[in-house]
Order: sequence, then structure tokens, then C-alpha cells
Amino acid sequence: MTTPDPEPPIRPRFLDAGEAALVVEFGAAVDPATNDRVLALDAALAADPPPGLAETVPTYRSLMIHYDPLTLSRAALVAAVEGRLAERAAERAAARGGGRHWTIPCCYDPALAEDIEEAAALVGLAGADAAARHAEGVYRVYMYGFAPGFAYLGGLPEALALPRRPSPRPPHPPGAVMIGGGLAAIGTVPMPTGWYVVGRTPERLFAPEREPAFLIESGDTLRFEPVSAEAFAALERRAAAGEVVAGRAA
Repeated sequence: MTTPDPEPPIRPRFLDAGEAALVVEFGAAVDPATNDRVLALDAALAADPPPGLAETVPTYRSLMIHYDPLTLSRAALVAAVEGRLAERAAERAAARGGGRHWTIPCCYDPALAEDIEEAAALVGLAGADAAARHAEGVYRVYMYGFAPGFAYLGGLPEALALPRRPSPRPPHPPGAVMIGGGLAAIGTVPMPTGWYVVGRTPERLFAPEREPAFLIESGDTLRFEPVSAEAFAALERRAAAGEVVAGRAA
């Protein structure tokens, strides 16, 4: 008895975004396999960029490619992308250094997790139970977006899935750990948000004076390690001094 061959991946779509950007869309679903294809192409273009390529921006299911149309035509860019895909770009993704696993300290004390009780009530849980469910999850870093270091995370436990707020709440603090719309996120700079703040991390995902400025990469995974308010304060002082307080495994 033979095993049927797996279905071939959906061919990407090439969509123009103005006159100097091309979006390579790999599908309609948000899932690790689709995101892996995005990151593989991103890694392949970084390793061997065609002349005229300016910047790439990976998202859940597509890669935006900014280019100089006076140097690189759309047709030539599409051909370059198709060539990278044919060269098994997935093998290059590992060389990029992605796929690491992080342990991110997170305090669920209501003094820092400002919306934990409210969010828990909306899904029919006590605050402590919601925090425990959140800490049980293994999250995939799909992309950065919206603000420097703002990390969008998949893998939120289904028990915590709730829609975003009908209207934004006041600015959240730095390091806010949030849920909303079936996703999780880590914010870096204070700003109003429609997400629910269910925890706070002392770690700085974005530090412009650090090299690299962004601590984690798309394709990495992470889990949150509960810490007390006292431990949070101590870790926050260390992070402010430039120390990375998150744990990392290759």
C-alpha cells in the first residue's frame, strides 16, 4: 500500500502595492506552514538579493518586497522570486537563525496585568485560571508590526479566545502582554489598544541601542514563565541595565 503524495503548496500570488512594492501572497490561512514559506523566501532573498531590492517585510502569509523600479523591473523581480522558490528556499530559513525557543518572564499580578480579571470574566474563568491557561500556551512569533517590537503571536489557548475591545482602552505600559481576536501579542511602547492586557514582561523586545535591536525573530516560539511582582521589579532593573532576562534555547 503506497502513501499518497502530499498536496503541492498553493502557488503564490503576486500583488502590486503601488509602483515600488510587490506582495508575494502564499495563501489565505494563518498557520505555521504558510508562515514558514514566507520566512523561507525572506531568508533566500536576504542571502542573494537581486540588484534594486530595498527591503522585505514578512507577515502572517505574505512577503512585501520594496524595490527600486528604475533598477529592478517588476517582471525581473517576479522571476527572481520564482527562482528562489525553485531553489528550495526553505533550506535557507534555518541558516537565518530562526526557530529558536524563548522563555519570557511574565507577571500576572492584577497590579501589572491590568485587564486580567476583565478578560477572564469574558471567557468564564477566574483571573488566576486565565493566567494559568495563558502560561500553558506555546506561542509562535508570526511577525512584527504596528509599532517597533510589537510581536504578533499565534498559539493562544482556545479557552482564552475573545474578540478585541469595541473601543480602545487607555495606553498600555511597556512590555504589556496582551490577548485579543484569538491572538496574543507583546507591546513595547505605551499606546492605546483594543487588546486586553493580561500580563507584563520586564524583557525589552525592542531596544534601539542593542545589537540586534529586535530580540526575537519571526518563526521563533516562546512560552511565558509566571513571576511574582517582586521578581518582576528585580528583572525590570536588570533589563533596564541592558541585560537580556529572557531564556533562550536553540
